[in-house]
Amino acid sequence: MISEIVATGSYLPERVVKNADLKQFPASSIPLIASKTGVLERRYAAEGQSTSDLAVEAARRCLARAEVAAGELDGIILATSSPDQPMPATCNAVQAKLEAWAAFAVDVNAVCTGAIYALRMADAMIRAGQARRLLVVGAELYTRFLNPTDFSTYPYFGDGAGAVLLAGAEKPARPYILGGTLHADGRGADLITRPAGGSRLPYPKMTDPRQQYFQMNGRAVFDFAVARGAEVIDELCRAYSIPRDQVRHLVLHQANMNVLTTIAQKTALPLERFMINLDRYGNTAGASPLIALDELAQGNPARELKGTTLVVAFGGGLTWGGIIIALPQRQAN
Repeated sequence: MISEIVATGSYLPERVVKNADLKQFPASSIPLIASKTGVLERRYAAEGQSTSDLAVEAARRCLARAEVAAGELDGIILATSSPDQPMPATCNAVQAKLEAWAAFAVDVNAVCTGAIYALRMADAMIRAGQARRLLVVGAELYTRFLNPTDFSTYPYFGDGAGAVLLAGAEKPARPYILGGTLHADGRGADLITRPAGGSRLPYPKMTDPRQQYFQMNGRAVFDFAVARGAEVIDELCRAYSIPRDQVRHLVLHQANMNVLTTIAQKTALPLERFMINLDRYGNTAGASPLIALDELAQGNPARELKGTTLVVAFGGGLTWGGIIIALPQRQAN
């Protein structure tokens, strides 16, 4: 069995926040947001929305495009590092809101690489014959735990969700997952972190209120993202004997425009082949690859994807990885 990509979906909250709207920062610093990262605006979830709400909206759009009922799902894997609460898993709320009563539900937290981890796990289950239809969702609501006075993090993130429906097939008739790779290096775990809120540092034991907020070593993370992003592209092409000039689409984690530009230079791949939407949505963490894939595929990968597609991400943990989306032979020709 192989994993066909039946449909995609995404959801971005309605509230648009432009750089100029960030009045807490000096006006002279606002132009730096675009020049440092390429972000011009982002979406913020409404007061009453949670991560599961964003995930459900993306899931519903994906399932509607696929004309598949939630009750037909064998499982739902949610990639998120901003869950509704520490327990139970946020995916259980997603399952309940979708009324997908036949589906198992589980969260995966690999931060910005979460969607790649979830896709690889789903693909492995389908290949092993353990499931036939699996919904993978990436959803993040970072704006609830960003420090609004921290210029190094607050302006660069947004909220959103993306979804992909995978279905098992003996012979592909749609775009399918050819393969992929996953990596991790826990020695860099302190580069991207939210220190408080877990068993190591419960909120009542915080010694500094900033410990409740997302924190990142920007320079080190930039260097990591560029190095590992380029390596994954090379690794996938080499492992699956794909000439780099035959890669038609590159869907990378939308971390920073300068990261994407540098990866394009290091891999000698034209920037025009990179799907880019961070100017409109900012960094949506683990949701970003699936949101970008949905925009590229416009909900229907069989119609919109025109060649081999690499989906690559890198993030906290440290984690990184990628998958290859290939076309059936008749489509490829």
